[in-house]
Amino acid sequence: MTTPKVAAIARRDFIAEARRYAWLVVGLLWLVGLLNYLDRLLLTTMRESIKESIPMTDTQFGLLTSVFLWVYGVLSPFGGFLADRFSRGKVIVVSLCVWSAVTWLTGHTYTFGQLLIARGLMGVSEACYIPAALALISDYHRGSTRSLATGLNNSGIYAGTVLGGMGGYVAQLWGWRAGFSVFGGFGVFYAFVVWIFLRDPLPIPREERIPASQQEINFPTLLGALFRCRGFWLLLAVNVLVGAANWNIYGWLPTYLREHFNLGAGAAGLSATAYIQVASVGGVVLGGVWADYWSRRNPRGRAFVPAIGYCVVGPCLLASALTNVLPLALCGLMVFGLGRGFFDANHMPILRQLVDERYSATGYGFLNFISCAAGGVMVFVGGAMKDAHLGLDKAFQLSALGLAVAGLILFTVKAQASKGVADPSNTEF
Repeated sequence: MTTPKVAAIARRDFIAEARRYAWLVVGLLWLVGLLNYLDRLLLTTMRESIKESIPMTDTQFGLLTSVFLWVYGVLSPFGGFLADRFSRGKVIVVSLCVWSAVTWLTGHTYTFGQLLIARGLMGVSEACYIPAALALISDYHRGSTRSLATGLNNSGIYAGTVLGGMGGYVAQLWGWRAGFSVFGGFGVFYAFVVWIFLRDPLPIPREERIPASQQEINFPTLLGALFRCRGFWLLLAVNVLVGAANWNIYGWLPTYLREHFNLGAGAAGLSATAYIQVASVGGVVLGGVWADYWSRRNPRGRAFVPAIGYCVVGPCLLASALTNVLPLALCGLMVFGLGRGFFDANHMPILRQLVDERYSATGYGFLNFISCAAGGVMVFVGGAMKDAHLGLDKAFQLSALGLAVAGLILFTVKAQASKGVADPSNTEF
């Protein structure tokens, strides 16, 4: 017969093991996120080597990234739906395996058409990952560690961005084909590691299950549930502004720094990525801890943290676009990176407070789509402004204004405690 003391010890051990595994999930997916961004950025950083091997115009080379972005953005909602409808862990494993195989295949392309098809396939496979990964992390981190766990996972993306920037050195040392082959092969190997260790949360006990009519998840019903939510519309608006600003800055910042401050190509590229990414890592940790602490007293704390961040980022980014002093400009960019980290740490947690968590991966897919679409438009607008001799600083001023407005919108989001069916098998931690 189990005594109360033995039962209490067993429960304590179960909770401790659940907590350890919840952080193991973050660790497993951290490296997946790194590979995600490393694989997608290798192409742009190996530009010269690839063009020497496969003749193409600059317009064609730009199309390689555009095709990836269009396919990735359009299919993100459907990738999220697969994660909501089926096993999130299996969607992650299949996505990682496929995009790593495509990365390997990219190193074995010999014509522009083959390379274009490979980039389109990359967009298909990667569209399934981010919504599933962030939803799965939120499944395991249901209480006061959700924002920090989400933020730490996103730091893997920042690390992948930095490592992706070293693709040029890899191409010089071993050749661009070898770089794609090695990283693609490692990704396929790691997919098997993830398949062994990653599992979905335990199912809800039968007596706690909701009626079958309420359990069914189909796309039309899901769309209705998402778009009836006022908060989801507000979050869509925030993603339009944030996506436009982020893509504009990352797309044109190296050019702006090179022209405005007379930096060399290497120095401009490093200044445009390293400072922002380092600040973003600090932002996801600080913003995650702060939001988790605030949310214990006010459910809207997770929305307030990035709201404050972007209201500060707006003026600082504006000052960065107006100054002729490089250190001041870099300080403004670091504040931008910090604010981005605040938002990234709380993006999915806010969504989980607005919509049924069974639909959260699909909801994030739509947010990802609208962000990519707005970003693509803003990158084009930045180029048009440059051609019209208006200066990229004007485009960055628009981005600063957009981020400040995004912060004000986040203050109006009526976030509540996470919505959906509680899972008794998952202790909140």
